[in-house]
Amino acid sequence: MLDDVLALVRENERFFLTTHLGPDGDALGSQIALGRFLQGLGKSAAMINSDDPDESLDWMPGEDDVEVFDGSMHQREALAEAEVVFILDTNDEERLGKVGSMVRNSSATTVLLDHHLQPEPWFDVEFVRDTAAATGELVYEIIDALDPSLIDATVATGLYTAIMTDTGSFRYSSVTPELHRIVADILERGDIEPAPIHETIYDRRSMPGLRLLGRMLNRIRLRYNGQLGYSVVTQRMVEDTGASWDDKQGFVNYVLSIEGVQAALLFSETDDGSKISFRSEADVRVDEWARSFGGGGHRNAAGAYVKRPTFEEVIEDVVEAASNFIEFDNPHAPGPGEELSPEDEEYLETLMQSKSSS
Repeated sequence: MLDDVLALVRENERFFLTTHLGPDGDALGSQIALGRFLQGLGKSAAMINSDDPDESLDWMPGEDDVEVFDGSMHQREALAEAEVVFILDTNDEERLGKVGSMVRNSSATTVLLDHHLQPEPWFDVEFVRDTAAATGELVYEIIDALDPSLIDATVATGLYTAIMTDTGSFRYSSVTPELHRIVADILERGDIEPAPIHETIYDRRSMPGLRLLGRMLNRIRLRYNGQLGYSVVTQRMVEDTGASWDDKQGFVNYVLSIEGVQAALLFSETDDGSKISFRSEADVRVDEWARSFGGGGHRNAAGAYVKRPTFEEVIEDVVEAASNFIEFDNPHAPGPGEELSPEDEEYLETLMQSKSSS
């Protein structure tokens, strides 16, 4: 728990920090904030991940200090010499990528900082609370207990980004009065403004990204009397618009914003299945739904990676399972927009033809 983590920080000098593949705002923000704080204490803190973060985070102060693992000697030495390894925002070895087995088999004390359920059993110390809004909230608690005066602009930006992104801009049920007090302290100590951070992450879109958004919006479907909304991003859509996969960040929230929608899904086509983003309104849980398909996450925000013979089968299976986890009102009544438009019919036919010819 927290006291064990504090003791490890006080008693050791060399640290190694890593997080999950495709680091998001909570992962990267927490990593940078904790790493910078440890360095402020005079400690050595290497920050190394298995791949790059989302393009929307390449502006973050301290991001240049986070390395992508390339097998170099100095990176291996950083892990070999570490006394403590912090694993942030994931509790699964596989999600750490190439770094995972090295971290698990290292001689260092492994510390899990996370707010997801059901961690794997190999961590030596766990500071885990599933009611925390973000891993960044747990990192703040560590810093606050040791020396909050070290919250400079870089630490504050990392913490604010972590909490803001993992709460859907403070819209999820995990947001409490205490969390707002924490955020106020972060902003004051770091002397930072929240607006530029939000604008840079969510309001900076390329023209190809906007074209992709338009196509996604045009394919939104509603089910269960208009209470479930879902849409797709296919590989062909990305190619045709010239967008990148990073451009779809936040797309699922447009689906959730539809009046009457309680839960939203975004299916992103991969070579062998689909990545699925689950989102929901405050009192509707989607974490168990995602977990039933091998994923996981939080009450209102979760994800899964599902392999099926076809992309269409993934969509059908996940949507059909919704009523097993959510109590929809009068789910069998036809809701608005549940009938296929001629454009949707043409799109699905094109999709099927492209699959059969590939």
